[in-house]
Amino acid sequence: MLDAIAPLVGRIAQHDRSLSDQLRRAAQSVTLNLAESTGHRAGNRRLRLESALGSTYETRAALRVARTWGYVSHDAADPALTLVDRVAAMTYRLLHPRP
Repeated sequence: MLDAIAPLVGRIAQHDRSLSDQLRRAAQSVTLNLAESTGHRAGNRRLRLESALGSTYETRAALRVARTWGYVSHDAADPALTLVDRVAAMTYRLLHPRP
């Protein structure tokens, strides 16, 4: 996911530094919270997963805003959005395992 987002951050920064920074921080937060969750149990693990999931939603929103404002094209943003959605779905399943 980060590999797909990284090239977009610079393009977005040319138009909107604040959005670019928010996207970078949100995407990093997904990765770091998922990593941190593996070292925790019960409540702390759940909290890290919830933070990661929230950050996937923020990452998706930032990419959609950048795409809507024309900072990046649909062709450039869509592969990253697909990966963000996959990470969100996997994180959701970790929070809500099937019985």
